[in-house]
Amino acid sequence: MDKLLIAVLGHSNSGKSTTWNQLFGRTVKTGIYEHDLYLNSTEYVKVFLVSGSPEERQKYVGKLITVNEPKIVLCSMQYREDVRQTIDYFVEREYQIYCQWLNPGYQDSNEHPQFDNLGVFNYLQGLSATVGIRNGKINASSRVQEIREFIYGWAKYKNLILS
Repeated sequence: MDKLLIAVLGHSNSGKSTTWNQLFGRTVKTGIYEHDLYLNSTEYVKVFLVSGSPEERQKYVGKLITVNEPKIVLCSMQYREDVRQTIDYFVEREYQIYCQWLNPGYQDSNEHPQFDNLGVFNYLQGLSATVGIRNGKINASSRVQEIREFIYGWAKYKNLILS
């Protein structure tokens, strides 16, 4: 697979946007162009960002992605039943999926991970996605670094690193 989806899944206010903002080192929003994502002081990749989940916006993810077949997409996904439509968009376009599920999320009332009563975690695993649960209540630095390293390794192998 020559395309990569980096997804952060969670309830509303779970820390999805915080993850993207820390990854870029500034406040970022969905735009119409790709962003330069610096992976270290000199190397970067082009990424398309969907911050603010398609589910919350009640918009089809394909309408939010304005670049033709971007190689790397960063996408917030709301933990709700209709998130499968967003996931399926990327599966149909043969994206490799890496997903961090923020459970518990930053503003979730519980302190411990909750059971996946929607079956989203199992659905992603069944698609051979790389999926992990991360605590959205703690500092985002470690999960952001994990994303940065995953992108770097994948992009280096695909010869997509720019400098």
